[in-house]
Amino acid sequence: MKVGIDLGGSHIAIGVVDSRGVIIEKIEKRLKNAEKRTIEKSIEEYIIENAKLLMKKYKISEIGIAIPGTVNDDKVIKSVNLGLENYEIVKKLKSKIQVPIKIRNDAKCAAIAENTYGCLKSYNRSIFLTLGTGIGGAVIINNKLLDTGNLPGCEIGHMSIEKDGILCKCGRKGCFEKYASMKILKDNLRKALGYDEKVSGKELFEIIRSNTPESKNYDIIEKILKQYIEDLSIGIANLINIFEPEAIGIGGSFVYFEEVLLNRLKAEIISKNILFNPRENIIIKTAILENDAGIIGATL
Repeated sequence: MKVGIDLGGSHIAIGVVDSRGVIIEKIEKRLKNAEKRTIEKSIEEYIIENAKLLMKKYKISEIGIAIPGTVNDDKVIKSVNLGLENYEIVKKLKSKIQVPIKIRNDAKCAAIAENTYGCLKSYNRSIFLTLGTGIGGAVIINNKLLDTGNLPGCEIGHMSIEKDGILCKCGRKGCFEKYASMKILKDNLRKALGYDEKVSGKELFEIIRSNTPESKNYDIIEKILKQYIEDLSIGIANLINIFEPEAIGIGGSFVYFEEVLLNRLKAEIISKNILFNPRENIIIKTAILENDAGIIGATL
C-alpha cells in the first residue's frame, strides 16, 4: 500500500491507497493563512505525525505528495496559492520518514488518477483541468502525461487570456486563474450579493440553481455567470486548438456546480466559433473521483 497526500490551497488530505486505487483510510485538515515559515512547519508536522500513524497500521511502501504549483523531483519551486518558494519538502520529510517520498503537481496527479480510474479512462488523448483556489492542468497523450523533461511545464492557470488584465500573484497580468478559477466565481458572487465568506459554495450553488427571471438578483447573477463562462471558455478553447483532445476532464469544486455551469460552458465554446476546428459537440467530463483524485494520483 501507499500513502497519498493532497496538499491543497486551503486544506491537506492524507490517505492510504491500495493497488486498485481505492482509499482505505483518509484524514483531512484545513490550512489556515499564515506566514511562509509557519505554513512549512505546519505542513511538515502534520504529514510526519499522520504518516507515522498510518505506517504503524499498514505496510506502506511509498509516500506520494500532490502539491499545487511548480515542482521538480524533490522541491516546490513555487506555489503561488500556498506562498511557498524553493521549499525542499522531500529533504525535510525524509529525515523523519523512512520510506521513499515523491512529489508532483496536484493537477497532474488528479489527471493521472482520472485517466487511470475515472472520467478520462476511455480516452487516449485528453486534457484535465482542476478549478479550485486556482487553475491547474495536465495534458495526457497516449495515456501518458505530456513529457516536459525535467521541467514542470503545463502552468495552464498562468496562461494569459487578457493582455493588460488583473495582476496575478505570479507577477503576470491576465492569468487564466484570475478569471476562471472557482474561487473567483464564488468571490464575485459573494461580493455582488453582499455576502461574506461564511456563505458556503453549496449555498451559492443553491442560489444559482434557483435563480429565475423573477428572482430579486437575477440580472446580477446572470451577468456574473455569463462573464465567468466567457472567460473559462476562452482558456479551454485555446487548449483545444493547441492539443485537439478527444475529451476534457474538469475537477475541483467545479464538479459541485456542474448542473448550472457545464451545459452553458459547452454551448459557449461551440456557439462563439472560437475553435479553429469547429464541431457540433465537445466532450467535457466532470471528475468522478472528486476530491480523492489528488490522493490517488499521488500514488501512481
